[in-house]
Amino acid sequence: MTTSIDSHDIVRSQIVWRRLLSIVDEQAKTLLRAAFSPIVRECNDLSTGIFDLRGRMIAQAPVGTPGHINTMARSVDHFIAAFPVETMQPGDVYVTNDPWLGTGHLNDYVVVTPTFHGGRPVALFASTAHITDVGGIGLSPEGQDVYSEGVLVPMSRLVDKGVLNATLVAIAKANSRLPTELEGDIFSLVACNEVACRALQGLLEEVRLDSLDTIADWIIDSSEAAVRKRVADLADGSGSYSMTVDGADLPVELNGSLRIEGERVVFTWHDVPPPLRYGINVPRAYTAAMTSYALGCVIAPDVPNNHGSLSVFEMEVAPNTLLSAERPNPVSARHVIGQLLPDVVFGCFEAIVPGLVPAESASAVWTLTFRGEDFVNSVVTNGGTGARPGIDGLSTTAFPSAVQGTPVEVVEAMSPLVFWRRELRAGSGGRGRQNGGDGQVIEVGTSTSEPVSLFLALDRTVYAARGRDGGENGALGELAFASGRPISGKGRFEIEPGDRVVIQTPGGGGYGSPSQRSAAAREADARNELV
Repeated sequence: MTTSIDSHDIVRSQIVWRRLLSIVDEQAKTLLRAAFSPIVRECNDLSTGIFDLRGRMIAQAPVGTPGHINTMARSVDHFIAAFPVETMQPGDVYVTNDPWLGTGHLNDYVVVTPTFHGGRPVALFASTAHITDVGGIGLSPEGQDVYSEGVLVPMSRLVDKGVLNATLVAIAKANSRLPTELEGDIFSLVACNEVACRALQGLLEEVRLDSLDTIADWIIDSSEAAVRKRVADLADGSGSYSMTVDGADLPVELNGSLRIEGERVVFTWHDVPPPLRYGINVPRAYTAAMTSYALGCVIAPDVPNNHGSLSVFEMEVAPNTLLSAERPNPVSARHVIGQLLPDVVFGCFEAIVPGLVPAESASAVWTLTFRGEDFVNSVVTNGGTGARPGIDGLSTTAFPSAVQGTPVEVVEAMSPLVFWRRELRAGSGGRGRQNGGDGQVIEVGTSTSEPVSLFLALDRTVYAARGRDGGENGALGELAFASGRPISGKGRFEIEPGDRVVIQTPGGGGYGSPSQRSAAAREADARNELV
């Protein structure tokens, strides 16, 4: 039932809602401006949002990744359990990078700050950013457990009534290869929350509100009601889908089924293998985040993403599996499997409501982590998305992650890496009535006299993104050293002085038979050298 607000208050509530969106947008922009890590500053690998005192997400910023946003939406509950609202004090700031209480791996720090108005807590602001280096083996799937992947910061007071926990920051810095960058990123998370707190306090004074409780209920209830209406408009039914992906030593089959029953949407992951010895295991919260994101995309893409809209989607998965890995399994590269999950969800939905979802995408981002004697740099690269009904797929675009590619100029200015080539991989998208998006070709070496380590956790090198409705598969991702030395999609490899590595990211699947592609589209493909 939607919270009742009279006709006078509905105008004020709408104004407050729009202002809350503006506040979390400014929160994200502050984080972008203040961040030290290129993966945050240049690639938008972050999330920000406002939560009520019950831990429910009210609004999120438009900038951010669904893996961060939808896990952070659940993470604030854990903060409130550790630091009950009645114990919070002005000047408090809380932090963790615990994969099972945060966003799924140690590289993501989550910072939560309570906002006070009139001497009482009124809301919580949360922010997340990917920290390039948190110690341990680094962003690699080769860790044997979470302890080897980096330093875990338990639920802690980062700032206690205005006093910084300098010991915590010193420990985190002492275990990072990039201590200054890590410290700067932590403080940028604190700063963006502080900016949002001040803006909210000003808003409450301006509109003469003592609390956000009633408006939060209205926003959340309205969003939930809108999604349930969309679900009720769909015919009841069920569908299943399977997709084989590269995995690690052996391929992995991802099996899912979707049930729509009245206003209920239930997604079940079936026959999930046990956790692997590699860090591509996925904590349950990240699996739930990517599952709900995919369902939101196809059922109610225009409804605000908050606690209300997310609460409609139910997910079932057996405990302690590849998709619900429990402590202390390695999870550093949880995005590799996690970002492939929406393709399975889309396949299930296609079986119930045909003709709405795209073909399979390159999906998991191709993050290339380079480490030398005095530098570490994670370079984000992307393949192509699947073609959509009536529209070609997007080239070199991260989906479902939404992170942006790292600019070459930034990487070369911060490291001895040299990019000899970065160009569109023309024709790598699957052909169809609508073509899949193309990947890219990157050729990179180093100007140093010492080897540089390259850490990889990639997919779609053995099993391609499949086309839909007669469309062709996208091209597989490929990797090779110029010297001819072998290289695979997962592990640590050394780029020797004078050698180069050539990376070709995968393409998205095509949609519809290639014979149905229009003459105008074919002419445009030839003119733009896309064939």
